[in-house]
Amino acid sequence: MNLVDKVNAKSIRTDIPEFRVGDTVRVDYKIKEGKNERIQAFEGIVTAIKGGAISRTFTVRKKSGSVAVKRVFKVNSPLVDKVIVVRKGVARRAKLNFIDDMSKEYRNKERN
Repeated sequence: MNLVDKVNAKSIRTDIPEFRVGDTVRVDYKIKEGKNERIQAFEGIVTAIKGGAISRTFTVRKKSGSVAVKRVFKVNSPLVDKVIVVRKGVARRAKLNFIDDMSKEYRNKERN
């Protein structure tokens, strides 16, 4: 194990649960507003997971009214307080980018 791997191993978080593309997750994210810090929940479907080890990111898409919002989170970021898997879904693709072009609401089956 070289020096870079040793430094990266210290930064990788182990408290994040396993989740896949298609799952519905709630991400509690720390937001700094001036001197204050608060936690804001962002709940939606995971549409993509990229990278590995220290640079792993995941994209969450939620629908707020008639507007869809996508947000990319870093798994190992200290600003991500916790990730909760609300619902496990089935996805037959690695990335669900086709959801953006759909006129109807996307529904996926539940995985056991």
